[in-house]
Amino acid sequence: MNYRILRIIFIVTMVVLIWAKYENYVSFWHFLIPVLVLMPFLVLGAIFIQLNFYVKSVNTVAMFPYKTGIDESKKNICLTFDDGIHSINSPRALNILKQKNIKAHFFIIGKNIAGHEDILRRMHDEGHSIGNHSFNHGWNFDLQSTTAMQQEIENTNKLIEANIGVKPTIFRPPYGVTNPNLARAIQNTQMLSMGWNLRSLDTVAKSREELLHKLKSNTKPNSVVLLHERCDITVDVLTEYIDYCLLEGYTFVTLKTPDEV
Repeated sequence: MNYRILRIIFIVTMVVLIWAKYENYVSFWHFLIPVLVLMPFLVLGAIFIQLNFYVKSVNTVAMFPYKTGIDESKKNICLTFDDGIHSINSPRALNILKQKNIKAHFFIIGKNIAGHEDILRRMHDEGHSIGNHSFNHGWNFDLQSTTAMQQEIENTNKLIEANIGVKPTIFRPPYGVTNPNLARAIQNTQMLSMGWNLRSLDTVAKSREELLHKLKSNTKPNSVVLLHERCDITVDVLTEYIDYCLLEGYTFVTLKTPDEV
């Protein structure tokens, strides 16, 4: 069930109710029933990107439409980092990834590029995939119009392309929240939405042990792992988590579209 199908069902239901009210088969309170049924779908569809309710997103490695360089017979895993660029922790994470010869995804906030252009170029030069994570990542991003959201995406794309010579093709919605306005903005900018199926919750983790336990216990083949390199605790456990995955036989992959390769 997605937004388009549910909207059609809702419209048809309301038309039937209007006819039924005209024929005096129902009363006005019956019109509340489809509204009350609809609301949970709209809310849950917005906050859980994995439902693909408003926007079809890549939430697992297996869902990625371009398989070049990915051996599907292996236990693949994809590391993704949100909210970059961080002046201290981004280079720390890059150092670890370089040491382990692992490529990852960095979803960049446009306003964070200024003053950190060298870090952005390093991410690209070392083979990591650079994604778009909006320009401001404001608390009100999801309340904006399609035009405003599209402008944020385009402004970030222009800044990234100006620095690395490649226009991003993958977008991660701030907070993972989606809605009809964002769906149109993503379509208008021809971006591919990427979600996740392993949310580390590193932004609220209270200890290294807690974060590592959550990551290890929830890692499975085709995982797309959501991390934030701006968090000290995340970079602190990154080496140990990578070593665990390698020991368990996982292969780290990046999900690049043909325009990125």
